[in-house]
Amino acid sequence: MSLPRPTGGDPWLRVFRGGAHPDLRLVCLPHAGGSAGFFQTWAARLPDSVDVLAVRYPGRQDRLSEPCVDRMDVLADRVTEALTGYLDRPLALFGHSMGASVAYEVAARLEERFGVVPAFLFVSGHGAPHVTRIDQHPDHLDDEEFLARIAALGEVDPMVFRSRKLRELVVPALRADLRLIHGYLPRAPRTVSAPITAYLGTGDPACDRESVSAWAELTTGGFRLRAFPGDHFYLVPARAELLADLTAQLAGRPSVSRAAASVAAHLT
Repeated sequence: MSLPRPTGGDPWLRVFRGGAHPDLRLVCLPHAGGSAGFFQTWAARLPDSVDVLAVRYPGRQDRLSEPCVDRMDVLADRVTEALTGYLDRPLALFGHSMGASVAYEVAARLEERFGVVPAFLFVSGHGAPHVTRIDQHPDHLDDEEFLARIAALGEVDPMVFRSRKLRELVVPALRADLRLIHGYLPRAPRTVSAPITAYLGTGDPACDRESVSAWAELTTGGFRLRAFPGDHFYLVPARAELLADLTAQLAGRPSVSRAAASVAAHLT
C-alpha cells in the first residue's frame, strides 16, 4: 500500500512534535468540549522517538468559525481520513472521555479500511461504548443546568460560569459533543486487534471500574486496566504518573525501548 507523506497542513491535526523519522506516532483525541491544546505539554515528557499529535475538533479555538460535528460516524471518518498521511510509521491512539470512543472508532476504521492495526489503543475516563449511554439529551437542559453537570466532573474554569462571552464560546461545542455521545450507538460489539489499555480516576462520577473493564470485550489484542486517584480529569494532577505508564508500554516496542525506558525512569 502506497501512502502519502504527512504535510503538516491538515486542519484536523496539530503536531506538537514531529521528527523526520519517528519510531511511533501518538495521536491524542480530546474530551467533550476539549481541544488539541490539552495535550501540548505531553511532547516534552515522552520519548524523543515518539511524535505527538492531537486532533483538532471543529467549532473551537482556531476552528471556531466551523460548524461542530455532532455525529460519531462523521467525526470518526474525518479523523481517519486525516491520519492516512501518517500511516508510514506505527501509530498509537489515546482518547480521553468522548475521545476514547472516537479513538476506538478510528482504530476500527484503520483496521477495516487500510489493514492498519494501531500499536496501542489507550482509552481514558470512559466506559466501553457498548455498555455506556447518556440518558438525558443535552439540549433538554438550560445553560445553568448544563454547566452545573459539566462542573461536577471537575476541571471546569469558574470563569466559564461568570462570563457570558466565554459561555458563548464554550457551550455550543460542549453541547454538540454531548449530542454526539448521546446519539452514539456503536455496532454491537465489534472487536479491534489493537491491545487496549484503559485508565480511570477512582473518584470519576462519569464512569466506574465495571464499565471501563468492559473495554476488554472489544479487543482481541489483550487488555489492561489502571486506576489513578482523582475525578474525571485525574490525568491533570496525575499527568506525570500517566505519562510514565504510557512510556513504559511504549518501551515494549523494540525501536523505542531505550528512549522510553529513560523517560519512564525520569518521570518516576
